[in-house]
Amino acid sequence: MELFSIASGSSGNCICVGDEEIHVMIDAGISGRRIESGMNTFGYTTSDMAGILLTHEHSDHTAGLGVVARKYGLPIYGTAGTIERVRSAASLGTIDPGLFHVIRAGEEFSLGSLSVYPMPVSHDAADPVAFLISSGEKKIGVVTDLGVYTEDTVQRLTGLDAVLLEANHDIHMLQVGSYPYPLKQRILGERGHLSNEASGQLLGRILHDGMKQILLGHLSKENNFAELAYETVRLEISLGENPYRGSDFPMAVAKRDEVSERIVV
Repeated sequence: MELFSIASGSSGNCICVGDEEIHVMIDAGISGRRIESGMNTFGYTTSDMAGILLTHEHSDHTAGLGVVARKYGLPIYGTAGTIERVRSAASLGTIDPGLFHVIRAGEEFSLGSLSVYPMPVSHDAADPVAFLISSGEKKIGVVTDLGVYTEDTVQRLTGLDAVLLEANHDIHMLQVGSYPYPLKQRILGERGHLSNEASGQLLGRILHDGMKQILLGHLSKENNFAELAYETVRLEISLGENPYRGSDFPMAVAKRDEVSERIVV
């Protein structure tokens, strides 16, 4: 299996996951031109995708959806709440209703050789999910936009071969930054986003000897930067009650405006 990020951050998200037979796009929060350019980096085109998996309806995950759907006719998979919000978003234009396929959080489904598990997450959207995608014995997680994690989250993420995990903000930067107080409280709340510290703590719970690669994603443009996220997460792993140190696993940061490395497991 493989994973690469075309864009990941508070200003737009688009991820590609697949195996030797089939690939899917997770979210389309950037322009169709940027998506196509990112796909081309690794020899793919947008039309090669078997579908688009939507985590939720916020614009940084759906801004390019209307254009891509109309141009390529790709099937769109999302929860009922997400699809309802997307279809009512005037900014996305008209999308063929026949392209939408309703999925349910907590119910696995298949796309060709891929098994897709939409994992419920705590975020201020209609019915948001993260995605765990497996092919044979390999499993990859794309887990962003969650304010908190639970024991069920930890159990679901156990045994991954690779993960793109949210490290959205540095708590101190957010607290002293220019955001209005209600927005700060939203981000810090149980339906907001994972901080660098929380991301490292969650990783400390799910790491195992078979983890091949960690990719930190969905960084805030205003309240984080790559080096800080990287070092904070590594420190939290090293200080946690687990047998590992942060330097024991390959880790990188997905950028908002650059294609990531290609992760193969």
